[in-house]
Order: sequence, then structure tokens, then C-alpha cells
Amino acid sequence: MRLLNLVVGQTRGRTLVFVVSGVLCVLLLGSALGSDQTADSRPRRSNPSVTTIPSPTATSTPAAPDQTTPNRPTPTPTPQVPTTDRIAPTLGDPPPPPRLKPTPTPTPPEEIEEGSKIVFNAELVQLHVRVIDRNNRPIDNVPQSEFHVFEDGVPQPIESFTREDVPISYGLAVDTSGSLRSQLQSVIDAGKTIVNSNKAGDETFLVRFISSDKIETVQDFTSNKELLMDGLDSLYVEGGQTAITDAVYLSAEHVSEYKKGDESDRRRRALIVITDGEDRSSFYRQEQLFSRLREDDVQIFVIGFVNELDKEGNLIRKSPRDKAVSFINKLATETGGRAFYPESLADLPAVASEIVRDLRTQYVISYNPTNKAHDGSYRAIKVAVDEPSGREKRIALTRTGRLAARQGQTAAKPPAVRMPGSGSKKP
Repeated sequence: MRLLNLVVGQTRGRTLVFVVSGVLCVLLLGSALGSDQTADSRPRRSNPSVTTIPSPTATSTPAAPDQTTPNRPTPTPTPQVPTTDRIAPTLGDPPPPPRLKPTPTPTPPEEIEEGSKIVFNAELVQLHVRVIDRNNRPIDNVPQSEFHVFEDGVPQPIESFTREDVPISYGLAVDTSGSLRSQLQSVIDAGKTIVNSNKAGDETFLVRFISSDKIETVQDFTSNKELLMDGLDSLYVEGGQTAITDAVYLSAEHVSEYKKGDESDRRRRALIVITDGEDRSSFYRQEQLFSRLREDDVQIFVIGFVNELDKEGNLIRKSPRDKAVSFINKLATETGGRAFYPESLADLPAVASEIVRDLRTQYVISYNPTNKAHDGSYRAIKVAVDEPSGREKRIALTRTGRLAARQGQTAAKPPAVRMPGSGSKKP
């Protein structure tokens, strides 16, 4: 019996242990299930290991650049292609803002003698003519009767003739690229020699040029020699691809337009260019330049430092030196100017003096063209001088032609010619 009671007691003890253990297991399992259900109460994805990117809808905001799918690169906007890859050069800085100028005091009209009248002929063509001998020495005593003007081979009637010393408006354009580094100081001294020769009424402007974007007005037209000297002293060498064609085009245009249309203007216009003659990068072509020069009555004098250029060429192309000499000679010939090729820097003072002499020793001839067509065509011009027996040959130099103004274009007004009642003409 005792044995039975002992067995029953052990069995109850184990049952109690199992019951207690079961209760604990149920509590722990319920706690775990409740915790898991709480932790996973948000919506589940079908594949939690893969991150999905929602597809944009029609109203969705475009994704930021850092949210773009790596396999789809961000498109690069196509740059706008300019209409031209070159910009036409301009002469110097933009002009200053306009200032209000005081009203000038009116000048009383010039008295006209009784019986005289003023005649204005818009058709007149004006020429500046130099006469030289075979040694390039000027001849300054040729009368009007010994001059003959031809346009396209047809003789032209001379309306006025003078040998008077008129004011000169000229530009001094200096190549300050690296090719003239060793000559710059001598060039400045030659420029000062020319400026020092200026007389009352003469006006000069100074330009330095390198590449097309570095054509700068150092000093605009002035009669103040001190300002011009300061401008020459301020010149310095700078690197760049020399644009001689552009510099001549803009500078000659500036000279031509200065005081253009003034009826009382009888000034002579010229441009002095100092360069090695090698054009490396210009916006304007030489054909455009010479077409423009035919419209302008501007004589061009060139001092060419060509000795440092390469002499070697071939059957296909000229050497750099030959090309430079050809270009310089054409500039001088077509405008009635002159080209100089100094052998050394010691020649520059004499060259400057000759340019001054050539500018002063000239005849001014106006003729009335027989061809009245306003068609914009080119008219070849030639001036011949009689050769008296027993004297040296005389050569007349002037521009080689002109462009006839088209119908409706406004041409520069030539000086008025006063015709007294006697019928004689005076400039």
C-alpha cells in the first residue's frame, strides 16, 4: 500500500511538472506570436529581399538625378550651334556714352562777290597725285596743262587743279605682335618722327594690332602731339596670330569716314602701316579688303620688315616673304601710296622723312566723269604726265580705280567750286 501511495505521489509530481511546463510553453509561444504579429503589422512585400522602384504615372513628379536607374543615363542637352564661328573684328573699345555738346556759335556766312555763284557738282572725283622721276624723287612743278586723266581708257575733263598744302588726316597702325619684338623701339622712334612733322590742321590717330580681337585704338584723331607721343610710348609686344588684313580694313575705313561729307573739307587722307606683312589669321579676305579700298580715297604707305620671314617656297605656294611683299606692294600700288623695305633699323629715320615728304608733295585733281551710270561698277583710273623733250621721265602715281556709287547711295560731297563772273575757276 505504501508502495502504491509512493508511486501515485511520484506520478502526480511529474504530471504537475508537465502541466507547469506546458503552461509556460503556451505563455511563451503566445508572447512570441503576439510580438511577431506586432512587428509585422505593416504590409508585406512579395519579395522583401528585392527593392522595387514604382513606375511613374502621368501625374508623378520626375525623379531627381540621383534616383535615376543606373542603366538609363541622363540625357545631355544639345548645345546651340552659332550661325558663324567667327566674329567680325571691331576697331578698339566701344565708344563712350554720348555727351550733350554745347550749341556752337553760328558762323556768319562767307561774303560772296557780286556776280559770282557757287557751283556744287556731286559727280566730281578727287585724286591725290604724286609725280616722281625714275629715282623716286618728287617733282613739284608740273602745270595743269601737262596732266591727263583717263577712266576706263577714256579722257576725262579736269574741273579743278591745285598744288596747295592741305591738312592731312592719317592713321598710324603698328603691328605689335611678337615678330616685331626686336624692332619695336625703333618703330616707335620712326612714328615720333612722322608725328613731329604734323602741321597746323593735321590730325592723327594711333592703332596697335595683333590678332582680330586685339585691334585697339590707342589714340583717336587728334592734333595734340603730346597725346600721340604718349600713345606711341605705351606700345608693347603681345603674342597672337597677326591679322594685318583686318587691321588695314578697319583703320582705312576709320580714316575714310572721318569728317566725311563736310563740304569745306579738302584734307588728304592716308594710312601708314608698320608690319612684317605676314597675315596669319584675318576675318576679312584680301578680296574684301581691296574692294573696300576702291571705295575709299585713302593712300596707304607701308613699312615692311620682311627680312625675318622664310624665303623658301615651292611650285604650289609662294614663300612667306614673297607673299608678304606681294601683299604690301598691292596695298601701296592700288591706293597711290608707297612701300618701304628697310634693310636695317638705321634706315627708319630716312623712311619716315620720305613718307612725310610724299604726303606733302602732291597735286589734287578733280575730274567730272563722262560715264554717268550709277551701277556700282569698277572704273580703272590712270593719270599721265607729259614728258617735255630733254627732261627725265615723269611718273604720276594715284589710286588705280574707283567704284561708281549705285543709284540712291549718298556719295561724299566734294568741295564747292566758286566760279566768279569772269568764268575762271578757283578751288
